[in-house]
Amino acid sequence: MDIRFLGFDNPLLHTLHNIIDHNNDDNDNKSTYVRDARAMAATPADVKEYPNSYAFVIDMPGLKSGDIKVQIEDDNVLVISGERRREEEKEKAAAAKYVRMERRVGKFMRKFNLPENADTEKITAVCKDGVLTVTVEKLPPPQPKKPKTIEVRIA
Repeated sequence: MDIRFLGFDNPLLHTLHNIIDHNNDDNDNKSTYVRDARAMAATPADVKEYPNSYAFVIDMPGLKSGDIKVQIEDDNVLVISGERRREEEKEKAAAAKYVRMERRVGKFMRKFNLPENADTEKITAVCKDGVLTVTVEKLPPPQPKKPKTIEVRIA
């Protein structure tokens, strides 16, 4: 629930709501489906089609390659997942208090059903400047069948 709809747009209340929501996620024994749905809703993606490939583009600011996982499930489902963790304070004496927390932390995931012409053996993933681009090559179009000539014999 978004507390702004209730008329509470105070940054402190917003932060408290996020902390309570985050703690509920950790303590509740929610089903995997609910967590996956929330993670998927929070991970926007662009999908582009080129003549020879498909490109899936997702913003991943501050993540390292070890935080991101790209997999193929069920032979045609592309799964991009990972986890964004909160920055740990280096020095306790200089530890800062959060006044406002808007950057999402936690697990993220997106699933894409790949088209029939996707070549799941030719997939590359590159993360540059905080943007993950997963490229899935297309299979070459099937060659048109040439007519088969049958020899006509005289009986």
